[in-house]
Amino acid sequence: MLRFAVTLFAVITSSACQQYGCLEGDTQKLKPSPEPNMHECALYSKSSCCYADFTEQLTHSPVIKVSNSYWNRCLFVAFLIHHSCEDFTKKIECFYRYEACKDDSICVRNWLKDWEWDESGENHCKNKCIPYSEMYANGTDMCQNMWGESFKVSVSSCLCLQMNKKDTIAIKYLLSESSEESSSSSSSSNSEEHACQNKLLKFEKLKGKEGEQTR
Repeated sequence: MLRFAVTLFAVITSSACQQYGCLEGDTQKLKPSPEPNMHECALYSKSSCCYADFTEQLTHSPVIKVSNSYWNRCLFVAFLIHHSCEDFTKKIECFYRYEACKDDSICVRNWLKDWEWDESGENHCKNKCIPYSEMYANGTDMCQNMWGESFKVSVSSCLCLQMNKKDTIAIKYLLSESSEESSSSSSSSNSEEHACQNKLLKFEKLKGKEGEQTR
């Protein structure tokens, strides 16, 4: 079965402009920068779109409210968000993953646009709560619609973020690509995958040498 994962556009907002950028939001930076004192999402502390103090809200479980946005608007349907879903939710306040969340409930298809906001700036459902598995056909549908155009789907094991320590190498590749002029806009996905694998192998070798030198 093809494994679908997400490539973070918060790292590269536009393949045409080749610029760094973050998701739009009151608590987001315009561009990622280091945040060494993060309470959650420490994996992204070297290139974070949120400030360290923002992640204090993510340290407790269950997470009920982040800034003015409630995560539990479907609480009456599913009493608690599943831990696996919450874990991914934190990582992109941080990321979502379909398999982890499919049995939890949701009332909006696009988290950036579909909420109803009251005068105090708090979010509310416009429609009834339904399972993720009804709102989105699959992980691809979820990835392409939940956060607008912030993410894209890839079957590549190389070009995707996995939300673990391997991401540090993938991010290096994405950042290096963003600082280089694209060699060809018509290059095939196979050649792109091959180039990515070669570059990641170089990063891994360099990382191994750095580790040997620090012993």
